[in-house]
Amino acid sequence: MAYEHGVRILENPTSLVAPILGTAGLQVIFGTAPVNLAENPYECTNKPMIAYSFAEASAAVGYSDDFKNYTLCQSIDASFRVFNIAPIILINVLDPKKHKKDFEAKTYPVIDSQATMDITGVLADKLKVENGEDVLIQDVDYITTFDDYGYAVITLLSTGSGASAIELKISGVQIAPEMVNETDIIGGYNVSTGEEKGLELVRQVHPLFGMTPGIIVAPGYSKSPSVAAVIAAKCLNINGVFTCEAVVDLDSSPTTGATKYSDVKTVKEKSGLVSPHLAPVWPMARIGDKVYYYSALFAAMIAFTDAQNDDVPNLSASNKTMPVTGLCLDDESHSEIVVDQQQANLVNSFGVTTAINWNGFRTWGNNSAVYPSSTDPKDRWFCCRRFFSWWGNSFILTYFQKVDDPADYRLIESICDAENIRGNSYVAQGKCAGARIKYIQDENPVTDVINGKVQFHQYLAPYPPAEDILNVLEFDPDMLMSALGGGE
Repeated sequence: MAYEHGVRILENPTSLVAPILGTAGLQVIFGTAPVNLAENPYECTNKPMIAYSFAEASAAVGYSDDFKNYTLCQSIDASFRVFNIAPIILINVLDPKKHKKDFEAKTYPVIDSQATMDITGVLADKLKVENGEDVLIQDVDYITTFDDYGYAVITLLSTGSGASAIELKISGVQIAPEMVNETDIIGGYNVSTGEEKGLELVRQVHPLFGMTPGIIVAPGYSKSPSVAAVIAAKCLNINGVFTCEAVVDLDSSPTTGATKYSDVKTVKEKSGLVSPHLAPVWPMARIGDKVYYYSALFAAMIAFTDAQNDDVPNLSASNKTMPVTGLCLDDESHSEIVVDQQQANLVNSFGVTTAINWNGFRTWGNNSAVYPSSTDPKDRWFCCRRFFSWWGNSFILTYFQKVDDPADYRLIESICDAENIRGNSYVAQGKCAGARIKYIQDENPVTDVINGKVQFHQYLAPYPPAEDILNVLEFDPDMLMSALGGGE
């Protein structure tokens, strides 16, 4: 041993581990987008893309107020314009190489060197622009841009051969969102190529962005029982370990859906919505002229509620105000529907969330899809279910660094101490009633320890929502007598 003379120090590793928290309400959104307006139209299909602003989302997948054809835009608008919440993960399934159609040639007048088309979804690289007998070349004779309505604008270059044209004959290819169906949303895995599509891409969120999925959303498409069933399955065992929740739409179309509150029970049961990880919502909603599937708004509301609460998902997103101007059905005219509190309560009793107008519209409902078949508070209350998933994901993220360390007393003590301190902190903040962890020797037989297995037992008690507040009023004749002087 070396001879030492003087003052020295030695650093030990910190016994407590700082928690790593995933974004509790991170929305992973599946749907269609006007990819012809994106920066790279052919590079944004079946690819998770993160956006922290409206501009980033528009550049990633394009944006249009045509919510009927482009369902991703409902969530983009709800997240960034209605609630101002970020980030979101966008997964567009519209493939411009597959979901496309030709449009017939049409002649457009040239005004101030520009010709503006009157159709949307135009793929700029597939345009055929003719000036008489001459076929013009993009970026040589003209450039293509898009106006605020999504219409292609052909601007003739002064150095090009069509600089003096007074009209242009234009034909080409446009994307066809109507060709996208539930199979594209469900997606799958190609064994020969290893390519993943649709909902299979949930798996890629954590490896790509280091964040765990919080809420899966597929506005409109999730009203399909087949899509909802796959979404429920994808909430579990993400990357083999993580868990999340989803908001799904209950069908409100005239032919197969619930067009009045009393239909909700039957439609929900026919849809097979029984997972505690699903929050079914009904019907649709409008803000002015914009009509949204309610899942887009409610998921953004959940994320917003979490963000306002230190990114802890213990608060219910029910009875929160939102700038909705009406509720409507999923029909051609989006017929208005009025739901009062009594009717909304019945909808809630079926395990479905809706909205009520109480001097302004409010979200209304706390139950997950598992209710009323299960009343386990961990699963029945959607905020409690999310709290458990979030806590479990956080535990995995935090202590992953401990994997393969020696299974000794120091490891056990450090995990127990760190988790109990964390739990006490949340209790002190009022975010849960209790959270404690124990290492129970009887649950860790020596045979398991020899095989590298260490088990902890954690108890969590998030507060359930105060859904029913009752005040019993009673007439007190003694008060009356006292006031009239009769009690003397």
